[in-house]
Amino acid sequence: MMRRMWSEPWVHTAYDLLLALVVAYSTLSYGQGYDTLIGFSMAAAVVFRRRRPMTVMAAVSALALAQYVLAALPEPLASDGAMYDMAVLIAMVTVVSHTEQIWKAYAAGGISVVGILLLFGGMADFTSEAGRDGLDEALAVAGACAAVWVTSYMMRTRRLYVGVLEERAATAERERAHLAQIAAAEERAEIARELHDVVAHSLAVMIVQADGASYAIVADQDRARTAMQTIAGIGRDALEDMRRIVEVLRGTKGADAEDDSDRRRVGLAHLEPLVERARVAGLQVELRIEGERQGLSAADELTLFRIAQESMTNALRHAGPSAQVSVTLRFDDGTAVLEVVDDGAGKLAGSAPVVPGSGGNGLVGMRERVEVHGGRFTAGPRLGPGWQVRVELPVRATA
Repeated sequence: MMRRMWSEPWVHTAYDLLLALVVAYSTLSYGQGYDTLIGFSMAAAVVFRRRRPMTVMAAVSALALAQYVLAALPEPLASDGAMYDMAVLIAMVTVVSHTEQIWKAYAAGGISVVGILLLFGGMADFTSEAGRDGLDEALAVAGACAAVWVTSYMMRTRRLYVGVLEERAATAERERAHLAQIAAAEERAEIARELHDVVAHSLAVMIVQADGASYAIVADQDRARTAMQTIAGIGRDALEDMRRIVEVLRGTKGADAEDDSDRRRVGLAHLEPLVERARVAGLQVELRIEGERQGLSAADELTLFRIAQESMTNALRHAGPSAQVSVTLRFDDGTAVLEVVDDGAGKLAGSAPVVPGSGGNGLVGMRERVEVHGGRFTAGPRLGPGWQVRVELPVRATA
């Protein structure tokens, strides 16, 4: 909290004004010559030290040089080594601490060294007692300036280091937010695929059964009753799937619900009941399973089941109940291959659908499911009438 308050602009301005007042106050003790003008000019320059560090350093150095020249005149117009020369030290600290180019920090230190040499350079006779005292004073001033320069450089290094850490923290935060958005988008896509598969398949079969029941309700009541029972069963299954998805969305699934969800989890074991339901809807489906069913995870089985479900739904929607569909699931060479082919019931590709619905979402969902598992997906019209879907999923090696 203290650091955040110290970084406020008004705090910086108040601190710079305080330094300028100190420099100006030190000028008041010199009441001769140009000391007042030079001191107050340095104090005014210190106010802008953060905005133009190098410019302020050049300005106060030029004023210090003017002071040295005026003090060297036969009749001195300014004091030699006045207290307000602290402005040069303040400007040097500002440059070293706040500049982005490192050469400016070295230049500020060099200017300070030149000032010390000019100030004590006139004492060439170091054999006398006064000369030795001047040399000691020069060395003391040079050591103090060097210590201040090193301290300022360490402050600059720490400031840059803290800036890098803050930038890394901000970058990590942005990456976490981006990953969270990606995860949320993937979850929404998964939920959208599940909803599409459940709703599209169930409604397509229910519409076909309802149409058949409406025609057979007078001529064949037993057939109409069977169709209505099929509609009721499909509706109950669809509601159960919808309840499971909503529980996942709300995050309210408890232990009992989790057991029930596991029991309702669909896979290749539900492929034959799915085919029977399609046959009841009117499709002439032939199911073939070749090879041993090994190495597939629950997610892989769900993907294959949903693609077979969506493919038969599309055949029922676009080709009609009289279409012949071939569903082949083959396991060979570490790959599970699912092929769903329909004859289009004599309809050419691009014909109007028998059951209206949204086009394109099913194919997009199937492709996304396969890509998640690193498989290959192809779908398109056959050379003649009809449509074919082919999926290749890699099978994990079993122990």
